Amino acid sequence: MSVSLKGQVALVVGASSGIGHASAVLLGQEGMKMMVSARRKERLEQLQTKLTGSGVECDIFPADAARPEDMQALADATVKRFGKVDLLVYATGTNTKDRYLPKLTVDLWHELLQANLNGGYYITRALLPAMREAKSGHLIFVSSISGKIPDVSGAAYQASKRGMVGFAHALRVEEKENGIRTCVVCPGLVDSELMEKRPVKPTRETLDKALQPEDVAEVIVAIAKTHPRVAVPEIDVMPTVL
Repeated sequence: MSVSLKGQVALVVGASSGIGHASAVLLGQEGMKMMVSARRKERLEQLQTKLTGSGVECDIFPADAARPEDMQALADATVKRFGKVDLLVYATGTNTKDRYLPKLTVDLWHELLQANLNGGYYITRALLPAMREAKSGHLIFVSSISGKIPDVSGAAYQASKRGMVGFAHALRVEEKENGIRTCVVCPGLVDSELMEKRPVKPTRETLDKALQPEDVAEVIVAIAKTHPRVAVPEIDVMPTVL
């Protein structure tokens, strides 16, 4: 049995584009109060205008997920603004065209691990005290099918996405007695801005068969609406024909 999200508070990290943006829009349509965050302030302002124009209570907080101090400030600002956080969607992620080991520098390795994995730890660590006190909270992390199945996405990307899967599962085991749930969502190919980070962009024919960000966002909303007694630790979301 699904539950209503109306009046609950969602924090979406990585809301300036792709799955994060689509998730913020759909969660707002469910009546959630929204805090949306990313590095690009102008994108957040556009999203805020869209959400508030449809009656959604929404605030923005520009921040870099790779900076632990930014994630702590984001968590503090969200709790101060709304009094709590019921749902986190961590959808920040990046890759690089120089993804293969001959060109994968130490700096690029750290850049990908910071955005794709460490930021999820930083914001979770900042939110957990309030969630433990409330004895509730739902943490949804966007990983990738590349975190489970070897492919050509590159060592740093795959390592970070596999790390996210492990982090989410460990967190669920540690925090389930505190009423805190986790889910890690592993999408296949998604037609998003991340395609620009590929050494060779997929053809239009391939992208027409790919998932859209809204497809993954719909799954995230469905998971968020599950009853608190229900845990969905992990879910794959794949294009039908790819």
